[in-house]
Amino acid sequence: MTIPIAYYLTLSAILFCIGVGAFLIKRNIISVFMAIELMLNAVNLTFVAFAHMWRQIGGQIFVFFVMVVAAAEAAVGLAIILAIFRTRNTLDVDRIDLMKL
Repeated sequence: MTIPIAYYLTLSAILFCIGVGAFLIKRNIISVFMAIELMLNAVNLTFVAFAHMWRQIGGQIFVFFVMVVAAAEAAVGLAIILAIFRTRNTLDVDRIDLMKL
């Protein structure tokens, strides 16, 4: 028994919409960061689903590279968030203005 690709694409679309909604609604920079990661994982699920459907390894290789870039982005992003928190004492997106002290 195989699961139809429409189920994977529906799940991916739902995850992506949740990520977009969280990105637009949340004011905490950590929540925004997690929403971006959720959107990246939704796209990765789509790549893997299509790669499995077409029996091609290219989609899975592309997912591997996206995950490597996302890991590097997470490390740099969390370091930037930590530096902002140390200087501004807040993680609220609306209150972070890098041009003012």
